[in-house]
Amino acid sequence: MNTKYIFVTGGVVSSLGKGIISASIGKLLQARGYKVTIQKFDPYINIDPGTLNPYEHGECYVTVDGMETDLDLGHYERFTGIHTTRNNSITTGRIYKTVIDRERKGDYLGKTIQVVPHITDEIKRRMLREGLDDDLDFIITEVGGTIGDIESAPFMEAIRQLRWQLGRDAVCVHLTYVPYLKAAGELKTKPTQHSVKELQGMGIQPDILVLRTERHLSDAIRLKVASFCNVDLECVVQSEDMPSIYEVPVNMQKQGLDAAIMRKIGIPVGETPAMQSWRDFLEKQRNAKREVHIGLVGKYDLQDAYKSIRESLNLAGIYSDVKAKIHFVNSEEITTDNVASKLEGMAGIVICPGFGSRGVEGKIFATEYSRTHDIPTFGICLGMQMMVIEFARNVLGYKGANSAEIDEKTPYNVIDIMEEQKSVTQMGGTMRLGAYDCELVKGSHTYKAYGEKSLISERHRHRYEFNNAYKEEYESNGMKCVGFNPATELVEIVEIPEKRWYIGTQFHPEYSSTVLRPHPLFMSFIKACIDGRTEA
Repeated sequence: MNTKYIFVTGGVVSSLGKGIISASIGKLLQARGYKVTIQKFDPYINIDPGTLNPYEHGECYVTVDGMETDLDLGHYERFTGIHTTRNNSITTGRIYKTVIDRERKGDYLGKTIQVVPHITDEIKRRMLREGLDDDLDFIITEVGGTIGDIESAPFMEAIRQLRWQLGRDAVCVHLTYVPYLKAAGELKTKPTQHSVKELQGMGIQPDILVLRTERHLSDAIRLKVASFCNVDLECVVQSEDMPSIYEVPVNMQKQGLDAAIMRKIGIPVGETPAMQSWRDFLEKQRNAKREVHIGLVGKYDLQDAYKSIRESLNLAGIYSDVKAKIHFVNSEEITTDNVASKLEGMAGIVICPGFGSRGVEGKIFATEYSRTHDIPTFGICLGMQMMVIEFARNVLGYKGANSAEIDEKTPYNVIDIMEEQKSVTQMGGTMRLGAYDCELVKGSHTYKAYGEKSLISERHRHRYEFNNAYKEEYESNGMKCVGFNPATELVEIVEIPEKRWYIGTQFHPEYSSTVLRPHPLFMSFIKACIDGRTEA
């Protein structure tokens, strides 16, 4: 069949969960046997979120081909198991840069460059994934922001044009909010009506409405929304708050969201897929009663800043029949005097990734405490580098050892910049990004965690590396280098074998963990935390 297109937009307020709904639609269509991909169009002018502070935009997710993207791509991959690429994440900045570059080269033959048609044509080209040999049944396109934002207008115009061009091969799913006014004791549909009216004013009639609500909506309310918004009753679906985001696909399936999409497109609905493996996972989640407490040592006190790490810990916990209770520990507040109290009661510690000098000394104090008290510890990217620095200072006796990123004049640059990076002056997209191969040392804890695989591939996002000049000293004093890039010999993984679980990875394993395939390192880490935890 022809490729079908699903556009997901949002109204009333932001942060309603368009990414979760898009991922859920993708999962439901996959369960019916269709090949899907999901892409995110963000209205901001940054080329990508790579230079954005996590407080601005949450986690920066990295694709296998090295694109720094929006965190919603993490949801897409965790739900569907697909590998997204740079073609799945587009910003206004990338659109305008492409058009301006083409204009500078003379590709437009002297034409006056305008939002319509030049910007909108480029948006449409990206939405249709022209020139990509994907052979996809469905392309789901989520547009960031909220209807009415001035930044979103070109995207809405592009969708209007595509709806006209594609006919029944395209549907629009609009997500809105139905607030509950406690004083009046009523749910209010007027914001949804206004949001749909604004969308209609742009020439787009939504085919399906998903109503975000904190309270159950009666059929009378759904009928009212359907009547005022020119939408079939069966196409008005409610998305209530659920105990877990992973309940959403099943809840959407129960209400017939995927069936409604197929009817609108003109595809026979057929039988509802059982999604047994997904339901088995949800059953394990509901049955997990015991708790294991994990300290997340980082500098961003924001859930979305470490979203993939949190979800990877949660997934590994569920598959280990426990609830991973994650406690954020602000590394800026950790000192030698309070580190014991800050980490008290933690069965395991994760030293988080990051950039810059803020909070790094607190991370070093945390790694020293966890190493000397044999607490299972997982260092990721900068977290791994903090393990290396702490070991140099307190075991090798290199006082003042540091990363060249933190202290350019350190006498012991145990972490240093790659030679090819020394001439780089721009920040965006200039790091070691994307998936790289890694050879594992046989017999190591990491090798066993990966199921005794000798070669793995993981995603990176960093500039600075373990300085191989110190490798022999580390190994002779107990910290082993157990993972190497086969092409460059760069150290990717360190561990201390004599500890119960003390592993640092230069790469980001959290990007590869999915609902149906939790990452083996997180599984191994959680197991070590469970084995060593004391009952309350």
